[in-house]
Amino acid sequence: MTEEPRPTLEAVAARAGVSRATVSRVVNGDPGVREVLAEKVRRAVDELGYVPNRAARSLVTRRHDAVAVVIAEPETRVFADPFFALQLRGISKELTAHDVQLVLLLTEGRDDHERVGRYLAGGHVDGALVFSLHLDDPLPGIIGRAGVPTVFGGRPGWADARAARPLDPGDPVAPYVDCDNRGGAREAVRHLVGLGRGRVAHITGPLDQTSAVDRLDGFRDVLADADPRLIAEGDFTPAGGERAMRELLDRVPDVDAVFAANDLSAAGALRVLREHGRRVPDDVAVVGFDDMLPVAEQADPPLTTVRQDIEGMGRLMARMLLRGRGGAADPEPSPVVLPTALVRRASA
Repeated sequence: MTEEPRPTLEAVAARAGVSRATVSRVVNGDPGVREVLAEKVRRAVDELGYVPNRAARSLVTRRHDAVAVVIAEPETRVFADPFFALQLRGISKELTAHDVQLVLLLTEGRDDHERVGRYLAGGHVDGALVFSLHLDDPLPGIIGRAGVPTVFGGRPGWADARAARPLDPGDPVAPYVDCDNRGGAREAVRHLVGLGRGRVAHITGPLDQTSAVDRLDGFRDVLADADPRLIAEGDFTPAGGERAMRELLDRVPDVDAVFAANDLSAAGALRVLREHGRRVPDDVAVVGFDDMLPVAEQADPPLTTVRQDIEGMGRLMARMLLRGRGGAADPEPSPVVLPTALVRRASA
């Protein structure tokens, strides 16, 4: 059985009654074709089932219709933390709406960094979306050398914030999308203080990430004279929250409130408090950060937390990159910092 030949540009042109060049311009998204002719081409494409050859089209447009999403975390962390799923969902929705493919790249170690750099430099994608960077991460420099347009998730914290190619050469820093981490932390701690709590502790995130540093700064904005023993370092994981909560109970047994730097850390803290017979919120009030519904609503008790629009941040990152790639006259402003809001539930 012989396979039917694929429809060609020439076949589409003959069906539409236009030139091959006109078909090529329509297929490649060139706006300089009269709408009446463009509609004829689109109708012929549908009738013949024509599928553009992406490789050939990229030679004309110099675009690959693919974007790399680089997450600077091992896969065990990425697939266990719903934060990454929400951000990827936002990115995927925006890319899908523009018929752009998502290429996921994870980094376990130095070998992976070089692999990512080689892939980006190889001309396979139109740009990169990068998040969960750590302060000593070599990725910004590697990506900068690869020469691809890049948008970051989270405020850049490395020394040279222009170590990656900006969308606009006039930008003072590489473009990024983040939430108001510091302001959200202030609101959480003010809420706990407003409840009359006098021994408010903080479980931080990893302090080599700017989001964790900003949330710690927000805590200190409200409680500048807090006992240093009331601050315990976590790592944005439930296990890290458990370890930090045990440290806090050992150091300050009469702690009566905890602001955890994310919902997963707060969930770990709740388990330890329950093990120690501490009632929440009667004995210890707890506030998290993120408002990831599978975590916050299913916690015991349901978690009061600071909401950030994680999926929306993913969509904005992708939109910013796509608009910069397309040379839009009105690109998204850079940086974009989204507001946060306290969501009150039973834990505080």
